[in-house]
Amino acid sequence: MVSPHIPLRLRHLRRLVAAAPLSSLPSTYYSHPCSPPLNRTRTPPPRPHLPDIPARRFSSPGHVLLPTNLQEQHVASLSDRIYDAVTETEEGSNEGTEAALDALGGELTTPLVADVMHRLRYEEKLAFRFFAWASQQGNYEHEQRTYNDMIDILSGTRYKSRQFGVLCDVLDHMKRHGTRSVPVEHLLAILRAYTEKHLTNLRKLAKKRRVRMRTPPETDALNILLDAFCKCGMVREAEMVFGRVKRKLQGNAETYSILFFGWCRARDPKKAMKVLEEMIQMQHTPENFTYIAAIDSFCSAGLVSEARELFEFMMTEGSKISSPTAKAYSIMIVALAKADQMDECFELISDMTKRGCMPDVSTFKDLIEGMCLVGKVDAAYCVLEEMGKAGFPPDIVTYNCFLEVLCSLQKADDALKLCERMIEAHCEPSVHTYNMLMMMFFAMREPHRALDIWIEMDKRGCRRAVDTYEIMIDGLFDCGKAEDATALLDEVINHDMKLSYKKFDAIMLQLSAVGNLGAIHRLSEHMRKFYNVAMSRRFSITQKKKSIGIRRR
Repeated sequence: MVSPHIPLRLRHLRRLVAAAPLSSLPSTYYSHPCSPPLNRTRTPPPRPHLPDIPARRFSSPGHVLLPTNLQEQHVASLSDRIYDAVTETEEGSNEGTEAALDALGGELTTPLVADVMHRLRYEEKLAFRFFAWASQQGNYEHEQRTYNDMIDILSGTRYKSRQFGVLCDVLDHMKRHGTRSVPVEHLLAILRAYTEKHLTNLRKLAKKRRVRMRTPPETDALNILLDAFCKCGMVREAEMVFGRVKRKLQGNAETYSILFFGWCRARDPKKAMKVLEEMIQMQHTPENFTYIAAIDSFCSAGLVSEARELFEFMMTEGSKISSPTAKAYSIMIVALAKADQMDECFELISDMTKRGCMPDVSTFKDLIEGMCLVGKVDAAYCVLEEMGKAGFPPDIVTYNCFLEVLCSLQKADDALKLCERMIEAHCEPSVHTYNMLMMMFFAMREPHRALDIWIEMDKRGCRRAVDTYEIMIDGLFDCGKAEDATALLDEVINHDMKLSYKKFDAIMLQLSAVGNLGAIHRLSEHMRKFYNVAMSRRFSITQKKKSIGIRRR
């Protein structure tokens, strides 16, 4: 039965076809051979193409969705800023690193953290500081692969695994239990397990010698853990760990020394002295090395007044074991000289002899070298006079140390005066003395004065070494005197001297630059006599093993 609405539908279709443009009709109507296009001159408009919308990464409902390429650019820029913030802060300042990272204000994700840790894989201390900071952020939690990456970084070599072995066990425990902290009972179990596995040699020796250990075995593992935190600049975390376990695990003198030196490296003398006082209250005697390392840290950081207070504390409260030594005096004297406190310097020098701490040649050498480095040349001469008065006349090692600093500062007149003073003191200059003078004159672009030193060696009867010829040949090449350098090179070949391989390569490059093929052939034939096949094979194998070891890291 035919529907009565068919004519109405036909009329509706006719109106649609009449109203529609020709280009909007289906292409099948135009492709039929009996129905050619009505208008051949008019080309149909191109079909509009929709833009390719990139895929989106879904995040939490409160965050804006970004395209993939924009997200990758954002992650890369944030990774660069985090890497710069971590590497540009001070090595021993964990608070500075945290402040710099907090100022960035970026959202952490697992790919971002993995990228930053991969870039810091050769700086294990910085990588762990960033890892610890990231674990404290509210909207982020480490995944298992992030823990695995951190453990691999901390145990990449045998040296690292010894330093951070206990820390790796703690991170593994946190990874397996999905927690951000470790209970005290579990931490003690980790320390006990690490001690039984890796630290049995000391206990076996004590048992063999029948020596009773005053501290439990877990204390050694605890010291390794605290030392790992302090080396990463996280002294505050190390002190928190020790505060949690010291009720159940007794610390020893090494434990307090680690914390004391950690605060010294962090440039916090007040907390360092607090740890030192607690150490003495616990009847632990600080070692002399502890004081010296702390004084050296304070002086290198510019905290001379704090170092002086610690030095006074060392003299008044220290025992016979930890009384000031000549090394402590020399460090303090050099720091005072650097701070332009010369009167106190000489007071300490005189105080050394009054307290029975006699300075030796190495002490005076350190004093002279330190004063020359800070520009106190006149004070260094005064130290030389004090050496003679104290019954330690300067020897050739002391003079050469003095001369090395003067040559590095290119003070030619002072260096020559010091050589004259050496000869007057019946201390004959050595080959090393003349070598330093020639290197200084070549660096100052004064080859004629270097030649005068060369002639002076003949007058003084000082026999030249291979190093002397190498310095002279290299300097003449740099000054453009290739003919004189080639003549000296022939003298080396005639005397059957063996050049160092590094200098041999440098001379070959110089000869190639001037185009002296005859000298290249003669030098190659000469060095062929010193070629050792076995040593060359061993060297190549060693280098190959090193390259493979670097690639595996």
